[in-house]
Amino acid sequence: MIPSDPIMLVLSIILCLFFVLFFIERKKNAYNLPPGPRPLPIIGNLHILDMKKPHITMHQLSKKYGPVYTLQLGVEKVVVICGYEAVKDALVNHADEFSGRPKVALLDEMYKGHGVIFGSNDNWRVMRRFTLSALRDFGMGKEAMENKISEEADFLVQKFRSYKGEPFDNGININAAACNIVVSILLSKRFDYEDPTLLKLLTMTDEVTKLTGSPMAMLYNTYPSVMRWFTSVAEKVLRNTEELHAFNRETFTNHRKQLDVNDQRNLIDSFLVKQQEEKPNPKLYFTNENLTVLVSDLFDAGIETTSTTLKWGLLLMMKYPEIQKKVQSEIDKVIGSNEPQVIHRREMPYTDAVIHEIQRFGNILPSSISHATSQDVNFRGYLLPKGIQVIPLLTSVLYDKDHFVKADEFYPEHFLDSSGNFVRKVAFMPFSAGKRSCAGENLAKMELFMFFTRLLQNFTFKAPPGATLDLNPEVGYILYPMPYKTCAIPRL
Repeated sequence: MIPSDPIMLVLSIILCLFFVLFFIERKKNAYNLPPGPRPLPIIGNLHILDMKKPHITMHQLSKKYGPVYTLQLGVEKVVVICGYEAVKDALVNHADEFSGRPKVALLDEMYKGHGVIFGSNDNWRVMRRFTLSALRDFGMGKEAMENKISEEADFLVQKFRSYKGEPFDNGININAAACNIVVSILLSKRFDYEDPTLLKLLTMTDEVTKLTGSPMAMLYNTYPSVMRWFTSVAEKVLRNTEELHAFNRETFTNHRKQLDVNDQRNLIDSFLVKQQEEKPNPKLYFTNENLTVLVSDLFDAGIETTSTTLKWGLLLMMKYPEIQKKVQSEIDKVIGSNEPQVIHRREMPYTDAVIHEIQRFGNILPSSISHATSQDVNFRGYLLPKGIQVIPLLTSVLYDKDHFVKADEFYPEHFLDSSGNFVRKVAFMPFSAGKRSCAGENLAKMELFMFFTRLLQNFTFKAPPGATLDLNPEVGYILYPMPYKTCAIPRL
């Protein structure tokens, strides 16, 4: 019976709300979350978090609360996992339980659960299985792909030579080279570095990546219903994302007209064939939406991993010319004036160690991409509920002082033994680990070695006169080096 007295009606509603909140809180308390800093109402722990470099704060908090602790972002509880042993335990030993993706407002609006990076459940599994298979089919780890990278390295060397030793910003050229490797897999073509389509694609991708990693985006994801009235970050990201998706869709339309099921030339052809084969099934995975986002995923991951690491690499070679000289000596001894090949890597332990240390020190994805528990899970004495956001803090792995003696320094000897032989380190985890590790890891490794050795074979990189080399990264989700100019002095 509904009370007729307005006061009694209000009291009844309050009482109902009280019981609902009581049972919700009781359900939460049934789980045993790890300890963490005391949250404040509404803002949680945002007041203690460096919004520009949240991974630094998270790493520092682990020293007080241990390798597994709870952080509250607004009203959402997040579990942070730090250090090699704990991160490996979660991502490898409990791979299935930590293979989910959390609900993040901006990413949900951008990708709607499609694709391979932010997809979930069966959709993600099907897309990842297809992506790995297609990357193998179209060259990853094969001689054909090695030839494509070698050809692209030639174009990059020619572009660097055109500056005739004068200072230039290498960013857009390195981005273009990395992008062309992805384009060769997707479309069986390459773009000239001055091509307006390529430049537009790179500009939009770069802006989306930087905006989604900004402090304002973090606030938007914490309070989406409120922040949409105070910031245009979502509007800008979604506008650029839609332009990228429109470019992708136009490309697919052209491919459909040329599709030959008996002659699959690239990843998009392979996807379109799968789409035709799937049509009789009631549940579809190879949809236009999945293809659109999958291509965007491959552009994002394929460009950023390689290009950002190479930019760090050239900056570090300028900062430490004695290391650059030792790499060049090894290149001269093993390769000479011949074209670098992946097989040369086995004979070049110092160069291999330097590339690994660039990846470790550059630490380009310090917070990884957030995971979520796919089910209730007992982990290290705690009971974590299904769906809770989990941050495997990769910076705490790559800078783990139990595994890297000079973790805060650029020190290639981390990957060398006393005899100068290359040594693998279990805590070397720049591509993450487990079910959500980077699908293009092998391709990225091949690109890094071949681009890096070709550039140092042909040039000595020096800072412009009077320039200061800053090793502090730009603010963002991805740690880019600060913009810098370099002088590529020809050696050959």
